[in-house]
Amino acid sequence: MDDLSTTARILSEALPFLQRYDDQIIVVKYGGHAMVDPSLAQRFARDIVMLKVCGLNPIVVHGGGPQINRMLDKLEVKPEFREGLRVTDQATMEVVEMVLSGAINKSIVASIQQAGGRAVGISGKDGNLMIAKRLTKTTTDPTTGKTVEVDFGFVGEPVLINTDILQTIMRSDSIPVIAPIGVGLGGETFNVNADTAAGAIATATRAKRLLLLTDVAGVLDKDKNLISELTVENLPGLIADGTITGGMIPKVQSAAAVVESGVEGVIILDGRVPHSVLLELLTRYGVGTRISRADA
Repeated sequence: MDDLSTTARILSEALPFLQRYDDQIIVVKYGGHAMVDPSLAQRFARDIVMLKVCGLNPIVVHGGGPQINRMLDKLEVKPEFREGLRVTDQATMEVVEMVLSGAINKSIVASIQQAGGRAVGISGKDGNLMIAKRLTKTTTDPTTGKTVEVDFGFVGEPVLINTDILQTIMRSDSIPVIAPIGVGLGGETFNVNADTAAGAIATATRAKRLLLLTDVAGVLDKDKNLISELTVENLPGLIADGTITGGMIPKVQSAAAVVESGVEGVIILDGRVPHSVLLELLTRYGVGTRISRADA
């Protein structure tokens, strides 16, 4: 009887959270260990289906870096890096599209449908969902001192999100599962960072939340304890004093830009924790770091 009472209490405590997110769009960037561990992948699929059944509108945007690397190794395609970023040439782009839009995307769709949901797998090229442009950066040539432009090949960044196809899928009671492949105005195919793609889609769809599943607990303080709440205004100081370092800096800066664009909150959470999405959204026990505006 105690177990039944505990179950009933947990379900009852979810009510205010279900009311908060009823009919709201929740964008989830899915990647890291959560995507390659079969047990976690199965739980993730069930959790996404549960969100849909409970009246939320989840949109899944997935990555696939490890799977792409394995395929490139198998095909003996040698990577090239500039300024710490992989250069995506034509041969690499073909592999990236094959892996992301093919094997990974359809595997996630199959998992969601196996869990009892309906999912539609697409890439940013379908319905011109994600119009992208070539990503370039400028750097200073150490020899000449001149500013030069660094070209990363077919690496892109979103410039326009056409949400019509997403609305059509969601109105059909299905869950969109999106591979972060963009299309240029000239028909070029671009590899878009999954975090960046998810942020652009969250902004364009006026999502209530953007969840970024990672392989870390979230943003940690200097004693390695999780910081559960941050505001956009907090971030510059935490970067300046060395609390936020390394690869977490671009992640929180990207999250801040999404918040400034109108998304109520961006959560960086540990995808290695079973049911982390449900714990974050439907309980009072947040498992990640939420970044929001001070007035949110």
